Amino acid sequence: MDARGIVLTVKADATTDAGDRLAEPLGGSANGSSWALDRSAPRRPEARRRPSRTYAALDLGTNNCRLLIAEPAHFGFRVVDAFSRIVRLGEGLGLGNRLSDGAIERTLDALSVCREKMAAKDVRRARLVATEACRLAENGPAFVERVRDELDLELEIVDRKTEAYLAVTGCASLVDPKAHSVIVFDIGGGSTEIAWLDGQAPHAYDDPCKRIRAWDSLPVGVVTLAERHGGIDVTPESFEGMVEEVSELLMDFALVAAQAGRAQNFHLLGTSGTVTTVGGIHLGLARYDRRRVDGMWMRHGEISTVMQRLLHSNFRQRAENPCIGKERADLVLAGCAILEAIRRAFPSERLRIADRGLREGMLMKMMREDSVWRGGSQR
Repeated sequence: MDARGIVLTVKADATTDAGDRLAEPLGGSANGSSWALDRSAPRRPEARRRPSRTYAALDLGTNNCRLLIAEPAHFGFRVVDAFSRIVRLGEGLGLGNRLSDGAIERTLDALSVCREKMAAKDVRRARLVATEACRLAENGPAFVERVRDELDLELEIVDRKTEAYLAVTGCASLVDPKAHSVIVFDIGGGSTEIAWLDGQAPHAYDDPCKRIRAWDSLPVGVVTLAERHGGIDVTPESFEGMVEEVSELLMDFALVAAQAGRAQNFHLLGTSGTVTTVGGIHLGLARYDRRRVDGMWMRHGEISTVMQRLLHSNFRQRAENPCIGKERADLVLAGCAILEAIRRAFPSERLRIADRGLREGMLMKMMREDSVWRGGSQR
């Protein structure tokens, strides 16, 4: 246990409510990735289908409010609606310990939209989780009560272990099956989850959480880091200061997982707005396209090139980039600093990018608990 009280070493048989794998692979995409979501499979005639239940998963983070609504499909689920809005619930938490009135109002507005969408799609079962902002803020529990009283929504403040396991569960299907060791990370708004998956998976359907040898949750994310160091005018010197802060927080985990990078076919696997943005910029997308970014591989030099391009651009140029936008232009370099600290701790020639995470893991867990794929036409 380190100074923050985070348990670094996790036994292979540790249990967690995020322990189910995301989904069985659905086959290769154009870039070679194994898709966990079945959005394109044709619907069977209603007369031949079992009555379907609609599920919802909501991830309320420090920066974003994200909702995914889906129904079971072959070996996964079919997305029927989605919603994402930048709410910056954790605005100011880098300097204080309370959710601001403005942040609360923005978040309540977004949650109201989510509530309407769930009602419109006749959602029968949902899991709504809140992460670092609500964990840290002294008025986090009061905010959860207000959400329940005003919107009749039950938010669950998950602990860091659950969030780390959900991050692994949500994107583990993108792990190279030949890799004997992988570092998986999720750069959030207020925290960064990181895990070491050790040993080669026996088969594609193995529970990825059984491979977790160590994990940590760093108390730093793009919002909190940008607030402390500045995100609008970022110099090479201030960027290096951000990298050094994260590197210090990462030190305990890096010592425990030091041998990870020596394993055969080792690579990094990242899931966050930071890594998907880096991927989109590398591809030169005129508009962000999840289908092209999710599952793509980037080489070490390609990542460095994108980072240098961002570091030598001003706020206006970053805001005008279609893969960043004005709302995230002051956060992207803080995210790059966290990514750079991870790359320095675990040098790798390969990074795989995942545009999937907590919501997907929650949906699969609920559907597995309901045994939706046992028997019947959806099997």
